[in-house]
Amino acid sequence: MEKEKIINADNENKDAPETEIKSDDNLDNEKDEVVSSEDKIKNLEDKLSRTLAEMENQRRRFEKERDDAFEYGGFSFAKEALNLIDNLERSKISLENDEDLKKSNEFNKISEHLEIIYNDTISIFKKNNIEKIDCINKKLDPNFHQAMLEIEDDSKEPGTIVQEIQKGFLMKDRLLRPSLVGVSKKTKKKDNKDNKTRENEHKNEEK
Repeated sequence: MEKEKIINADNENKDAPETEIKSDDNLDNEKDEVVSSEDKIKNLEDKLSRTLAEMENQRRRFEKERDDAFEYGGFSFAKEALNLIDNLERSKISLENDEDLKKSNEFNKISEHLEIIYNDTISIFKKNNIEKIDCINKKLDPNFHQAMLEIEDDSKEPGTIVQEIQKGFLMKDRLLRPSLVGVSKKTKKKDNKDNKTRENEHKNEEK
């Protein structure tokens, strides 16, 4: 009997740690479940925040597009209408350069009519917030000007606009068309060329 008691006691002692281990495993599992739930909540919160932010951005984009539609509704039309100004200016230049027409009695009438049409067109443009870009004697600005050629001019700083080839226009703060311009550059110095020529001549003489 005593042996049986000892054996039973040993068996009970062996079973005890297993029970403790099982209880520890359960605690770990519960902790994992809690952490997993917290991660899921954080992920959901992040997704919700991103979704709300994207919705706010879309709302702002929509409002800007709506405002631009009201503000610049005639932008495309105005851009096309610039051809009218170009044609009127070409007609004026052609008229002024026609010596035969200048001698005729109709010259003054035609010239006056063209000037009236031109001024009326510019006036309509101004009423619709379309303004000509002033560029002569201004520094070249790629946002408003497009350089087409360089002109030697030591009286101006390099990059100064000295010629307007085609007028540029703005509609409020938006560019309709850049000014096509000629800009100044320094005159090339001939001294270096002359010195090189003299050096070459001197070398040839020595040979």
